[in-house]
Amino acid sequence: MAIDRPDARDVSLPASGHEEAFRRLVETVRDYAIFMLDPDGYITSWNLGAQRIKGYSAEEAVGRHFSMFYQPEAIARGWPQEELQRARALSRYEDEGWRVCKDGTAIWANVVITAIEDEEGRLLGFSKVTRDLTERRRHEEALREREENLRLLVEGVRDHAMFLLDGDGVVRSWNAGAERVFGWTSDEVLGQEGAVLFTTEDRAAGRPRAELSMALNLGFSQQEVWRQRADGTPFWARVATTVLRDAEGALRGFTLIVHDLSERRRVEVLESEGKRIGEFIAMLSHELRNPLAPIRNAVAVLDRSGGTPVASWAADVIGRQVTHLARLVDDLLDVSRITSGKIRLESAALELNTLVRMAADSQRPVVQSYGHVLELDLPDHPVPLSGDTTRLTQVVVNLLTNAAKYTPRGGRIVVSLESEDGQAVLRVSDNGIGLSPPMLQQVFEPFVQGERTLDRSEGGLGIGLTLVRRIAELHGGAVWAESPGLGHGATFTVTLPLAAWEPVAEPVGPAGEAAAPKSVMVVDDNADASESLAMLLRMSGHEVEVAANGESALALAGTFRPQVVLLDLGLPGMDGFEVARRLRARPELAATRLIAITGYGQARDRQATAAAGFERHLTKPVDVDSLLALLG
Repeated sequence: MAIDRPDARDVSLPASGHEEAFRRLVETVRDYAIFMLDPDGYITSWNLGAQRIKGYSAEEAVGRHFSMFYQPEAIARGWPQEELQRARALSRYEDEGWRVCKDGTAIWANVVITAIEDEEGRLLGFSKVTRDLTERRRHEEALREREENLRLLVEGVRDHAMFLLDGDGVVRSWNAGAERVFGWTSDEVLGQEGAVLFTTEDRAAGRPRAELSMALNLGFSQQEVWRQRADGTPFWARVATTVLRDAEGALRGFTLIVHDLSERRRVEVLESEGKRIGEFIAMLSHELRNPLAPIRNAVAVLDRSGGTPVASWAADVIGRQVTHLARLVDDLLDVSRITSGKIRLESAALELNTLVRMAADSQRPVVQSYGHVLELDLPDHPVPLSGDTTRLTQVVVNLLTNAAKYTPRGGRIVVSLESEDGQAVLRVSDNGIGLSPPMLQQVFEPFVQGERTLDRSEGGLGIGLTLVRRIAELHGGAVWAESPGLGHGATFTVTLPLAAWEPVAEPVGPAGEAAAPKSVMVVDDNADASESLAMLLRMSGHEVEVAANGESALALAGTFRPQVVLLDLGLPGMDGFEVARRLRARPELAATRLIAITGYGQARDRQATAAAGFERHLTKPVDVDSLLALLG
């Protein structure tokens, strides 16, 4: 509580003329509250600055105790009197704190209290100078708040390492993200040189200093480089370095933000490896198809030449093995398509009942070669569907092949088809070796196979069921496997959405030979492939000429005028695409049919031949009956 002192106005100090001028100067100062206190702390003078800052007029302030400017808690603990005692003991005391104005508002003030003594050292009173620092404090608090928010933000970032280096490259701050990314705690890394975050090789090469120098020259740098964790393991990172300077341009240090790119790099490496593997598989498939073509052609020639029973048996064996090998080559390509997600459908209206019957009939010889009985339980009405005929046939064939492989000789395989709730439901059941619970969970994964004997008599790559699942899913369907357990057989179920149309049955007969002979030019640099195909075509009544390269093919075409050109793409020198372009440019060959026969069979290869003007794209080894039907 402020106490009035009635005689306070009577207290005065001796003053000369100069002192009077100084008094008037002090009284007119407006930026500082300057006033006098008697030895007990009562106000004896009051300037305009005090009136502006405190809100009291001189009449209201003079004679009252200066404690009226303090907050109640400060008065309660005797702080106003403590300030006077310290000023008396030290001659001068300076403090900052909250002070109260007339209207009750609090200001943050800088206060200087000076003891005034006479020549004999007797205390005459105190001078008090007060400066209002409220605005400065508000700015300082706002700055501290921004700094604290920034600190919390930086500390809260966990997926990026954010830290400071001083001008000498020593670590001065370390956030939680840096601890997660690098594995160093702040206690371990603070005070160490930032070079500890580099690999041993980069430290030896002087890279830590070089990177800071580059940032100094540019003001900012960002690069993808190797960094090293606390346990010594390297990782790939994006590092952004920003130079920090003060208002005068002097170097204060560097801020660094490090993003761990290990996962992205791992994905990129996998994608690159996958691309290389896909390219290798495509090339391997091409190289395997080339020798298969003349072998299959030779088998067809033997079949048509009416040889001895032994020769017929040998041709039959070779033919089956060539078909098996060709299927393995197709599986290799399908592995590549699955891993790259490049399986594409050519959907059209189809009748699933007929498709399943034809696919099962095509596999009946394979199933019977294992000594199995194949039973079909198909409906007597059409099952309309929209889908890719070739791929859905592949589903049936793969399921039948799988059942035949994993059923002991003399087994029973049943293929059934029915319609249920808008879905076509295809089931392939067997009484084979069955599936264990763990195998049921992974049977559709790539390269997963059941228990195999050492001789691998069943063969295969473990990709067939993976293809079944992928093809079913692309058609909007699903597939699953069921088995009571090992030794009790298995059932594979495929569901496909039915189409809302009524199919018109079309008679389907076996492929026949050409109805009329054609003039055919075979172009292939593989002599065995071209000569064997030529012999086969001649035996079927066609007139055939052979060319081994593009130049000879163009010359031969001018005199032979072929109706059909069977053209290999991978010719030496001038490739098949260039040969096709030049043949198409000749008016006299405008009606000539171009058919690509090649070891390249991926989707992009088929697109390329279609764009080049080829009528069809056949992959080696070509099915003889299909080729003869196409020529007709």
